Amino acid sequence: MKQYRYRINGADYEVVINSLNEGRADVVVNGIPFSVDMLGTTLTEDNLPDMTATAQPAAAAPVAQAAPQAAETPQGAGDGMPVKAPLPGVVTVIKVAVGQQVKRGETVVVLEAMKMENNIAAEQDGTVTGIAVKAGESVLEGTVLITIA
Repeated sequence: MKQYRYRINGADYEVVINSLNEGRADVVVNGIPFSVDMLGTTLTEDNLPDMTATAQPAAAAPVAQAAPQAAETPQGAGDGMPVKAPLPGVVTVIKVAVGQQVKRGETVVVLEAMKMENNIAAEQDGTVTGIAVKAGESVLEGTVLITIA
């Protein structure tokens, strides 16, 4: 088991790599477990880098890139103001579709965190221009869920 700390776009992440076998890593990011396919790397549990104060570990790129790739859908994020996850959790329901008109305060996504459903509301009136997640997907705090223009 190796522990790392990252700051990505101003958000801090605690990453624990529990195991790494045959290109698949079982990791926990800010308390949420993920199974990550390590693409384009030959890392094994034996050669995971140690965290130092002066350098980012080599594992930073694959782990940091895994979350945005998982969030991509054929629809994409779209143009406009992003609605971001206020806390880490699992997307349980997406209540809107691309092109749909929404009002400020209207629930657009339901996010389950700590066994509670959290209604994520539109922050402005407008049209949904993109959906960046899918139901069942785990997201981190700050992940773009949808965009509204």
